[in-house]
Amino acid sequence: MNRESVNFFLDHLRTERRLSSHTLSAYSTDLDQFLAFIEPDSLPEIKAQQIRNWLISLSDDTVQNRSINRKLATLRTFFKFLIRRGDIQTNPMGTIKMIKVSKKLPQFIRESDMQGLWEANPSDASTFEDIRDQLILYLLYGTGIRLAELISLQKNHINLHLGTIRVLGKRNKERIIPIPQVIADWILRYQSLCPFEHTHLLLTDKGEKLYPMFVQRLVKKQLGNISTLEKLSPHVLRHTYATHLLNRGADLNAIKELLGHANLAATQVYTHNSMEKMKEVYQQAHPKA
Repeated sequence: MNRESVNFFLDHLRTERRLSSHTLSAYSTDLDQFLAFIEPDSLPEIKAQQIRNWLISLSDDTVQNRSINRKLATLRTFFKFLIRRGDIQTNPMGTIKMIKVSKKLPQFIRESDMQGLWEANPSDASTFEDIRDQLILYLLYGTGIRLAELISLQKNHINLHLGTIRVLGKRNKERIIPIPQVIADWILRYQSLCPFEHTHLLLTDKGEKLYPMFVQRLVKKQLGNISTLEKLSPHVLRHTYATHLLNRGADLNAIKELLGHANLAATQVYTHNSMEKMKEVYQQAHPKA
């Protein structure tokens, strides 16, 4: 029953909830690890203590609390699915609580540090590869899109006449994001130099669709020249986009829509960054600070 139930569950997530391939992979990995820990075919009689034993083993293996909580969220969704199907009668997750973790503020790059990156001129770059690399950074910082959304961008998602891009976010939820003229200029320059025919906008040196590691390596290398943050990733540019908008007075609900957040709570974390910015200004400017 174990593997069959997991396959039914993953099919449900794929077809009914329309989760991304990345999220499905995470669910599958978590469940494979859990099934490898418990006794074969013991899923219908699983008890809360067995789940706790698994959590202890994860902690002993120095798995971070945030990762453990993600695995717990996977199990919670999985067992609710089994209850609805009638595969089990009692939910073993009923007494399992999430582990407390310290909240971290989203890391972002200062506006002054981003200025040099943002002032690059497309006419100064002569090769397809150079233009593409710069365009990747511009799109991540200039639109706040996620890594998966960037990779999935297709040519027909770009409307240079209206100055917008169409993004397919989590669960294939569509949103329209405005782009400044500077990004439109980079896109035009990139398209004029791109030697490949493909439905996707951004391509590798071989004319293939981008992959996550390609973008992650590029971002880490380029941002390492302007920032001393320990973690330099595409998501840091998403945090930077949101924080800079808020610092310049953008409405929180508007930022929520631009980021594609399901609820405002996910966006409100950036207000803490904005408060830190105001505290910094106060410390520097107020005579009694």
